[in-house]
Amino acid sequence: MKNYDVIIAGCGAAGLYSAINLPSNLKILVLSKRELTLCNSALAQGGIAGVYKSPEDDPELHKQDTFVAGGFENDPVSTDVLVHEAAIDIDRIIKLGVDFDKKPDGDYHRTLEGGHGKHRIFHHKDSTGFEIETKLLAYVQTLPNVEIWENAVMTDVKKTDTGFSFHILKDEKFVTANSHFAIFATGGIGRVYEYTTNSAIATGDGIALAYKLGAKIKNLSYIQFHPTAFNNRDKRECFLISEAVRGEGAYLKNCHHERFMHRYDKRLELAPRDVVSHSIIFESKRTGSDEFFLDISYKDADFIRNRFPMIYKNLLEAGYDMTKDLIPIFPCQHYLMGGIDVDTYARTTVDGLYACGECSHTGVHGNNRLASNSLLEALVFSRRAAHDIAEKNKTHTQGFTEAEFENVTDAPHIPHGIRTKVRHIMQSAYFVIPDVEEVFKGYRDICELKESLDNGHYKVDRDYVEACSLCTCAYIILSDCMKIITENAELTTSEGEDMYSEDQELSMKKEETDYLF
Repeated sequence: MKNYDVIIAGCGAAGLYSAINLPSNLKILVLSKRELTLCNSALAQGGIAGVYKSPEDDPELHKQDTFVAGGFENDPVSTDVLVHEAAIDIDRIIKLGVDFDKKPDGDYHRTLEGGHGKHRIFHHKDSTGFEIETKLLAYVQTLPNVEIWENAVMTDVKKTDTGFSFHILKDEKFVTANSHFAIFATGGIGRVYEYTTNSAIATGDGIALAYKLGAKIKNLSYIQFHPTAFNNRDKRECFLISEAVRGEGAYLKNCHHERFMHRYDKRLELAPRDVVSHSIIFESKRTGSDEFFLDISYKDADFIRNRFPMIYKNLLEAGYDMTKDLIPIFPCQHYLMGGIDVDTYARTTVDGLYACGECSHTGVHGNNRLASNSLLEALVFSRRAAHDIAEKNKTHTQGFTEAEFENVTDAPHIPHGIRTKVRHIMQSAYFVIPDVEEVFKGYRDICELKESLDNGHYKVDRDYVEACSLCTCAYIILSDCMKIITENAELTTSEGEDMYSEDQELSMKKEETDYLF
């Protein structure tokens, strides 16, 4: 029997930082589904937003920019915590060895990104997430009270009278581990789409298991499509062209190599991500083309290479020199604003269960995340979760109860193509702007796939777990979409009319729902 005070599912910034902030007398297990640095945190390019040692900036200005980007649907209390505690965690990770770029005078170089009114983005070249991830991981690996399991897949979690029991597939063998508290920091749901900037681990496992445990899931249909993913449709995982490239002056151009953002928003290329993605879709309809480009070639070549070394290198390998060429781009699934609903201490509606990072819904992002607020959210709320656990542990019941799990190994493998079907359904139903007909059709198809997995007797392995997670997340997302569509359809009916029938809803055009998301 393997017992721990806290089990953390996820080895990204949120999971690692929560381990760092937990008391050293607690026994902690961190689960990494695959390689230790394979996570969305490590892919974050732009930086981490926050007001830190900046007399010309103010947390209230940061909060206002966050509200504007999020359509004023942000939770005001959580957002206040985010912006006012940013300095605490930026200072802490600097002391842990994170290296942010500096100016010749020794002050930190803060860049500008879409939606920000001030230069407040701390960065390490164009690989800030990897810098933070690797420095946090290196520190956690020195902690004697923390154990890390690599290639450990959470197959199930059950609530017990002393906390939780985890069923884990580690190195092809099943292991049960128990804990008093649990933190889900499992990242996003990008792999529910055909094309995403997310890493291979982003299959929504934590969200699906939290849903099974009865935790409240909120706003899962609030999905961000980044406007400037490198347009290479040969790969499912799309390489991101950082927001910071536009922050340094890059232009967006259409198929005619003309700037077009002036037609849609006065902030031009520095409008928030959802505005730019919608603008690209509208411009695509106007021109009849899906060819779009990012152009920073007018800037000094040495500046480009030094400021964006990783992007420059990756583009060069793909045949494009960003100091000379236009960069092909198109919107792509990037981030999840919804998730496991939590309070300001990352507590879910299930006692003892916490959620941090992208899998959580803190409410700070509203309906669209402001650039570089994701790493900040991961740090602020995982630290607060750790402090809450430290307090609760003082009076928590000792001892461990272990739940029973069925080790299904001799059953058949899941049918081929289930995950591919889910991705195709989601790409067709809800890409930037929802297609009403495809949303309702896709929901029915997802229900059938989900039922076949729930009621089938299949071998429990990584493929099965991820297929179940993708189906569960797609089911919740499309359920949310249908609810929003139906509610808005009701608002368009005149007083006394009956609510839209499903057939009427299916006949609505995409243009009629542009305003819904």
